[in-house]
Amino acid sequence: MTFRPAVADQRFVLEHVVRIDELAADARYAAASPDVVDAVLEGVGQFAAGEWAPLNREGDTVGAKWTPAGVHMPESFIKAYRDYVEGGWGTIGVPEEWGGQGLPFAIQTAVLDTLGSANMGFALCPTLTVGAIEALIHHGTPEQQATYLPHLATGAWTGTMNLTEPQAGSDVGALRATATPRGDGKWSIKGTKIFISFGDHDMADNIVHLVLARTPDSPPGTRGISLFLVPKFRLNEDGTPGAFNDVRVVSIEHKMGLHASPTCVLSFGDHDECVGELIGPEHGGIRAMFTMMNNARLNVGLQGVQVAEGATQKAVAYALDRVQGARAGQPSRIVEHPDVRRMLLRMTAQTQAARALVYYAAGQVDRAGLGDPAARNRLEIVTPLAKAHGTDIGNEVASLGIQVHGGMGFVEETGAAQYFRDARITPIYEGTNGIQAADLVGRKLGLDNGGAFAALIADIRAEAQHAHLIALVDAVDAIGRRLATADADDKLAASYPFLTMLSVATCGWLMERQGRLATGDDQAQAVKRAAVRFYLDQIVPEALGLQAAANASADVLYAVPAEAFAA
Repeated sequence: MTFRPAVADQRFVLEHVVRIDELAADARYAAASPDVVDAVLEGVGQFAAGEWAPLNREGDTVGAKWTPAGVHMPESFIKAYRDYVEGGWGTIGVPEEWGGQGLPFAIQTAVLDTLGSANMGFALCPTLTVGAIEALIHHGTPEQQATYLPHLATGAWTGTMNLTEPQAGSDVGALRATATPRGDGKWSIKGTKIFISFGDHDMADNIVHLVLARTPDSPPGTRGISLFLVPKFRLNEDGTPGAFNDVRVVSIEHKMGLHASPTCVLSFGDHDECVGELIGPEHGGIRAMFTMMNNARLNVGLQGVQVAEGATQKAVAYALDRVQGARAGQPSRIVEHPDVRRMLLRMTAQTQAARALVYYAAGQVDRAGLGDPAARNRLEIVTPLAKAHGTDIGNEVASLGIQVHGGMGFVEETGAAQYFRDARITPIYEGTNGIQAADLVGRKLGLDNGGAFAALIADIRAEAQHAHLIALVDAVDAIGRRLATADADDKLAASYPFLTMLSVATCGWLMERQGRLATGDDQAQAVKRAAVRFYLDQIVPEALGLQAAANASADVLYAVPAEAFAA
């Protein structure tokens, strides 16, 4: 299979969902002219197809390797990453004062979409660096920004997030890593962090770890957490990487998938020589963490789009080539059979819907950055949708991709199974999808006294024309109003089906808009119209079937004691 960047769909979504022309009308994003956007999409597409896509299989079968000296990546990855840095692809969304191109986050999203569709495991490295950049832009000191941001912007240095510990997963307040003042304005960092993606590798000159830790006599729980900048190598007077900073890779995980991304256990300060700098105020770690997490959650939702795009392309290529059975008395490629057509069209419709949802959220990031309070509220409410529903779609589409391949999909040599194995982590990390659903009903429904939710419903209603979409948004509105006053257990019991219903309604809104505007006679526009029709006719009414679950109480969940599940 030859990877084909989804430039036509990306351009269409940027134009009609993000409405990139409105962003470019602001002086901050004036550089995002149509010719620049086209050049970025085409350029990164050629780069991804030529250098990153050919390494996808090697990333899965060879992957990252742990040694006592650190993690080693395949030589081909080291070269491809160096070419990524030299091509300036990491600088797209970074402000110009830090060496970036100052383009909208939505354009950066499209760049990561292409890179991850070509090689999802590899693309996780720059994805994490984006989160580190965001944290430093919003919370770093001017000195920290001047020292680190130019190198992170190019990707010459990479960034990580260090939150999770063996006893502190989703419960961040239980972490035990410590930071002790050294007397010189810096801190001595000590502790162990787990599940650190690209926590170590040999593709960049330095790795900038952002580490949550507790200072002496800090309050318990999340109130006592601070954020620290901990480089792998301390910096010399001239700003270049120097002495090793006592950050040791204990091991890397043996995982179901995502083998190109080393998931590390890191030990800080084994020899009491790990030095860090405070980012933001002491005990301000949770606020800074959410800057990273909200960015990361959108980018994980984007991983759902990436894996769906890759899996769809592979399934289409196989279906166009595989001859099996007959139609009209002649040997037939499987693409001609109705059930295979159904799967391919569902994969396409779901991938396009997820792309629309995640790009829409990215556009709200840009609008919020320009000071639009309505966009800030909209971003709050669509972030859990983008993360959870985007990754659910990635898993569904990857599974369908295996099904299209039939028995060969279960055989590793075709590569179809890699997409499913790689996708499975995405509903889990950066806040499980259950946590996203809890966030939606626990915090986001009440945002602005319910105004944020009401505004989204009103916007969908204002454009909705299809009967199924109108019925779904009415159902979602009624359930949302009920949950606003429900008790905590009933809210949480309903949270996941409700999130799915709201996500499908939002996707349906954005898909229907695209369908009205897809009037061209080229194949891409024809596929768009068919995908929109399929989505509105078949996927939207499926979501209506979740009403019973979204309206059910929590009583049945507690009808038996916990131990009964083991009976």
